[in-house]
Amino acid sequence: MPSFVNPEKCDGCKGGEKTACMYICPNDLMVLNPDEMRAYNQEPDQCWECYSCVKICPQGAIEVRHYADLAPMGGYVQPMRGTDSIMWTVKFRNGNMKRFKFPIRTTAEGSIKPYEGKPSPDASALDNELLFTETAGGRPECKPSDFD
Repeated sequence: MPSFVNPEKCDGCKGGEKTACMYICPNDLMVLNPDEMRAYNQEPDQCWECYSCVKICPQGAIEVRHYADLAPMGGYVQPMRGTDSIMWTVKFRNGNMKRFKFPIRTTAEGSIKPYEGKPSPDASALDNELLFTETAGGRPECKPSDFD
């Protein structure tokens, strides 16, 4: 089921241009209502239930309505983001609760260098049908250190 924002908890990320949920939503579904300064899901039927907005919301204002097969009759799953980890709380329909803590393994934006150590692009290779890592022999280039 789609994500929804509790308007009593949402503060619009304190009046910024772009809320955290707008920044993180992979489908660009979250928008800010400028009159109320509250975020909301503009197309709930397009929501993937990826929990990105739920995990990033600093106010804990976003929830996902769970499917009956995941959390029937009162059960729920709720993530709570900390500075270095995410605590998942699972409440089962019989009242039992379990908590799981996982580290956040993200890196700072712009810190990854995906082409570091790769050859510079060559315009003369545009007509070549080989993939970026393939050589004329058809195998990727490997160094002995790749197998250590």
